[in-house]
Parts: sequence; C-alpha cells; structure tokens
Amino acid sequence: MSLSAIIIAKNAEGTIRRCLESIAWADQIVVVEHGSTDRTAEISRALGAQVLQTADWPGFGPQKNRALELARGEWVLSLDSDEWVSPELRAEIGRVIAAPGDRAAFRMPRRSSFCGRFMRHSGWWPDYVTRLFRRGTARFSDVLVHEKLVVDGAVGTLAQPILHESVAELDQMLVKMNSYSTASAAMLHAGGRRASLAVALWHGGWTFFRTYFLRAGFLDGREGLMLAIANAEGSYYRYLKLMLLAERAGRR
Repeated sequence: MSLSAIIIAKNAEGTIRRCLESIAWADQIVVVEHGSTDRTAEISRALGAQVLQTADWPGFGPQKNRALELARGEWVLSLDSDEWVSPELRAEIGRVIAAPGDRAAFRMPRRSSFCGRFMRHSGWWPDYVTRLFRRGTARFSDVLVHEKLVVDGAVGTLAQPILHESVAELDQMLVKMNSYSTASAAMLHAGGRRASLAVALWHGGWTFFRTYFLRAGFLDGREGLMLAIANAEGSYYRYLKLMLLAERAGRR
C-alpha cells in the first residue's frame, strides 16, 4: 500500500526538518507553504518533499485540501509542521494500511508539549485526531481554523501517538492566541453569533475552570496553570473580538 504524507507550513524552519525526517519512509511527501520568510521551502525540498507555495491563505481546512489534491498514494497521512511520527507509530501505520479491514480512516492519540512539558491532563491527552485515511474517502472541513477531517466510512483507532510540539516558547503562544482568536471570532460572526463583554468574561472564566479543574490541569504542574490561563485568555479574546466585529458592522 502506498502512502502520501501531506503537510501545511509557514515559517516552520525550526520544526519542519524533524517532521519530514520522521516520515522519510513515505512514498510521497507534499508540503504546501504560504508566506514563509525563512528556509521552510528550502529545507523541505532538500529533504525530498514536493513543495507548493501558495499566494493566498484560504484558511487551515482549504489549505490542507490543497495538499490533499496533490496526494497520489492509496493512503494519506496528514501532519502539521510541528508534529512528528515515532518509530512505533510508523510500524503501526504500516500494519493497519496493509490490512485495514473495513476502516476508511484511523484516528490516533496526540501527545503535545507546552513550554517543554508533555501534558498528561488539561484536555490535551489523549486528544484523538483522525489523520490517516484512504484517499478519496475524506476531506477537511472548509473553515478558517479548527478544521476537522470529514470521513465517509468507518474510523479505527491506533494505540501509538503523534508527537506534537504545540508551544515551545511563551512568545509563540501569544502569537497563536492572537491569530486563532481572530479567526475564530470571524467564523462565529459569519455564522450569526454575537457577544458582549459579559459573555467574553464568562467564557474566559469557564474555560479556565474547565481546563484547570475539570480536566485536571493542576496535575500538569506549573505548565498546567500556564495553559489554563492561556486557554482562558484565548477564549476571552475570541468573544471580545466577536463583540467588536458586531459593533463595527453595525456602524456601517
């Protein structure tokens, strides 16, 4: 069974090499890159990837579908540039695509690190993601952010995790928070949602309580507290930006 690995990336020279080296065994590697000012494309080509550089940014879902359109393998593995595959996961992938049964796709747990610590709680584990699928049976949802793979068929579950360096430094977390909250607010506004300052405060407080207490973030030490605060801020800013979007639209 042939396998294509697809990746979208931007300014990922710090992580793309590890990602690509972990999937060097794939029959095809596709990297779709947009707007990088670093060596992401150069590194990807040097490691044997087919690189497409796009002029626009349509959102995470549509960008991943662009990469999917270039895949030629019978099976497709989708990764983010800050993720990588362990030898154990590689072996498990090889076994299941050789004998998939009636499964059109497979989900796997994702083990993510936050500021150097792999999180065991806080809603970050096991964090199942569907990333391995038979080509032609699935596509990514056409959304700006928080895209999902929509599968036509049965989905199996793998035991070995994808490894993920979600946040390496606090500066990176702040950039992600700003970008994701802006995109999420735009999606909510387009869907007719509205918010107020009270709503933003409520969502921020609830998100902290859920992450730190209900999802046992306190068991992840200081990083668990840092993550709970970051999640709360992200939720607060999402609904605050939604409120301001509605106000600006009303003044037009």
